[in-house]
Amino acid sequence: MAIDTPARIAVLGAGPVGLEAALYARYLGYDVDLYERGDVAQNVLGWGHVRLFTPWRQNVSPLGVAALKTQDEAWPPPEGDALLTGHEFRDRYLTPLAHSDLLIDSLHLHTEVLAIGREGQLKGDRVGDEAREDSDFRLLLRDAAGNEALASAEVVIDTTGTYGNHNWAGASGIPAPGERAAAADIEYGLPDVLGSDRHRYAGKKVLVVGAGYSAATSVVALAALARETPGSEIIWITRHADTFGSGPIPVIENDRLCQRDQLARDANALALDRASLVDYRPGQTIESMEWRPNGRLAVVLAGESTETVEVDRIVANVGYRPDNRLYAELQVHECYASGGPMKLAAALLGQPSADCLDQSPHGPQSLCTPEPDFYVLGSKSYGRNSQFLLSIGLAQIRDLFSMIGDRADLDLYRTMGALAQ
Repeated sequence: MAIDTPARIAVLGAGPVGLEAALYARYLGYDVDLYERGDVAQNVLGWGHVRLFTPWRQNVSPLGVAALKTQDEAWPPPEGDALLTGHEFRDRYLTPLAHSDLLIDSLHLHTEVLAIGREGQLKGDRVGDEAREDSDFRLLLRDAAGNEALASAEVVIDTTGTYGNHNWAGASGIPAPGERAAAADIEYGLPDVLGSDRHRYAGKKVLVVGAGYSAATSVVALAALARETPGSEIIWITRHADTFGSGPIPVIENDRLCQRDQLARDANALALDRASLVDYRPGQTIESMEWRPNGRLAVVLAGESTETVEVDRIVANVGYRPDNRLYAELQVHECYASGGPMKLAAALLGQPSADCLDQSPHGPQSLCTPEPDFYVLGSKSYGRNSQFLLSIGLAQIRDLFSMIGDRADLDLYRTMGALAQ
């Protein structure tokens, strides 16, 4: 069913996908409320020192570029192949876009959406009944001062992401005994080891947990710091054994992303070199942890044998999960494995490639949930699947509005791109 302008659309999260979704809606003439519980691209700030694997041209839309050029004719975009850090991407694109004429009046910073429901309906009301969409959404908001208020919308797009909603370091995916109590000395994100967080890691014994690119980023940075700082020690554990002795990070043959390829090779070299500063221990998990009188964390590691190591800090790069409590009162069918919306999760299972560049959009219907006019886009739509790319988020936006506008050929990115030529 088409949603005619100027219907009110609530976009949750002013990160890369949320900003682009709000901009697309504004171009089409919808009224938009763009809610962000922190500052613009708050989650990007958490990893802003890290350089993106993908180049500039893959992370921006023709609409966004056009909006910034209209705002400032002298605005200089980076080169298409430029690899920006998160901070650079936020400063040069996301923040100016949020404050552009099309979005500034829609932007509600430091406004958290606590819960979403349907006017006059509970979760179990009108299951499978098209009449459910006749009621507007009700959003419970909380501002920076703690004041709560209600808002309404005819369409809700959740782009709140997963960063900051971490998995647990303990075995079996649940908190290890003592993990909650030690939270102040566990970093689940990407610490700026060589910058603002240097004092937390210099000369310390650090345990890194994880076998993905985030863990690789942390290990490579910690090793660089250890070369400069006497007394620094690094233990790196991964849940899976290194059966082939090739290191914890898979190397993609003829990798099209040079930054990713170099990171994987550098991390594996540190893991496999017995003379390096990294004590790599595959096939180990955390069983428990507790404080010792000496101020260190005693961490019990289990694997082929059980041992206890004392460390100063833990970097747990164990991935993220969607926080679905936000829409607990809505009718959303979720995947039992990933936690993402079921239709898209099922489609993703059909893509066997380990290279995120091989991901492709799955069409408008993959974005539908049983809750009419409620959609999850961006990394949150992938649940615990870490292969999401910003270019996929842009394709999701295009597909979504072709469905909302009931026009299969609606593609503002193509139109704007053609006009710019």
